[in-house]
Amino acid sequence: MSWPVLFFALSALLYVAATLRLWRQPPAIDGHAGGLTLLAVLAHAIALVGRIIGPEGWSIDWTTALNLFAWLASALLWGFALRNPVKILGLAAYPFGALASAVAAVVPPAAATIEHGGLVGLHVLLSLLAAGLLTLAAMQAALLAAQDRWLHRHEAPALMKRLPPLLTMERMLFVLIAAGFLLLSLALLTGMSFIHDWLAQHLAHKTVLSVTAWLIFGGLLIGRWRLGLRGRQAARWTLAGYGMLILAYLGAKLVLELVLGARWSS
Repeated sequence: MSWPVLFFALSALLYVAATLRLWRQPPAIDGHAGGLTLLAVLAHAIALVGRIIGPEGWSIDWTTALNLFAWLASALLWGFALRNPVKILGLAAYPFGALASAVAAVVPPAAATIEHGGLVGLHVLLSLLAAGLLTLAAMQAALLAAQDRWLHRHEAPALMKRLPPLLTMERMLFVLIAAGFLLLSLALLTGMSFIHDWLAQHLAHKTVLSVTAWLIFGGLLIGRWRLGLRGRQAARWTLAGYGMLILAYLGAKLVLELVLGARWSS
């Protein structure tokens, strides 16, 4: 058993422990499973470094991409939760991290190498940071939709009572979307620089879906600014945009690697 596999297994256990602690203990300023989460994020990062970095470049297959999404969501949430009332999102982010780590621990890596290079590496970094922020936004949107629904019913389960006020949830949602949209815009701009033949590079579907997600998130921000878009409607559009993003990155990568036996090229 390789050391990255051991760290993936360790991070999965730590994410589960952080989830259980957060579930049993109402999120307070200094009691939101922060220590366990930090250990899980660090173990996850070590595992990812061992899986990704090689002598010939970065190796990123579909399991690694899934784990990068999960790791970024958990790491960003840990940082945001120190000063913002978003700790409850850990009940979605940390199980996601545990599942992704467990998958990486049992599924062997596939060969999917990205050569060392300035713009390619920058594009990958920006894409993953955007995905991490928008993953958090999708989790926030799901909780916001549930909270709005239960408030209209004038009753709520225990979990809903632990959420911040609806206006705070909406504000945090659009902060996450705006930051994710900015990074996604930069990722698309840097990505255009190494597209030479969409079909030969297997990038057509990924590009179309990514641009569609970008248009959805951009339209959502305009709708918030001009029309005051909010509540369940904003949550639905957020989840639609995130669905397109997942199809662009994980969906296209799964089809290429597992079905067609190909990969993206630059």
